[in-house]
Amino acid sequence: MKSTFLPLYLYIIGFYACNTFGASCRHGEYLSTAGECCPMCNIGLVVFKDCVGDYSTTCIPCTKGTFMNVPNGVNTCKTCKTCGRGLYILQNCSTIKDTVCEVLDGYYCAQHSDGECSLAIKHSECKPGEQIKTPGTRVSDTVCETCLPGFYSLEGVRCIKWTDCSLNNEIVDEEGTSITDVKCKPTRRRSGLLQLLFL
Repeated sequence: MKSTFLPLYLYIIGFYACNTFGASCRHGEYLSTAGECCPMCNIGLVVFKDCVGDYSTTCIPCTKGTFMNVPNGVNTCKTCKTCGRGLYILQNCSTIKDTVCEVLDGYYCAQHSDGECSLAIKHSECKPGEQIKTPGTRVSDTVCETCLPGFYSLEGVRCIKWTDCSLNNEIVDEEGTSITDVKCKPTRRRSGLLQLLFL
């Protein structure tokens, strides 16, 4: 039983192996729907008609708005991508290369696809009471930080030290906050009042 089964098993494996490897085409060829190994089309071209017998593959160029960047055995070109919001066209699409997009100033890349930016987002703006710690770049968002006590920021750009009222011989009328400066008022002139009393 074993001696009969083993040769039959090996025969079946060999049959499938021959068919599988026999069906694979050489480098630069593709397997047509008819089961023939046909020469691939070059970049910028796609298959119009598969090879038949002595007739080679018929290729046609990609039309405007489409491209093919690899040798192939397909019937349709790839569609050129469009640069979305926050991106601009660095290099236009051609029949052999897709559109190349770049990040606009004031935006940063939040998502990559195939080594290129596919989603750009506007830099965050710091709120009043904060300042820019690290300005945004094309690869990172703006980093904000809260103003330290004794400093304020109206527009969320830079923290400014509260005014020192004593420098102008004034006193604090209203304490400052993280978004407002100190309000000063003149000191009362007691010496003037004393002079009036003695007159």
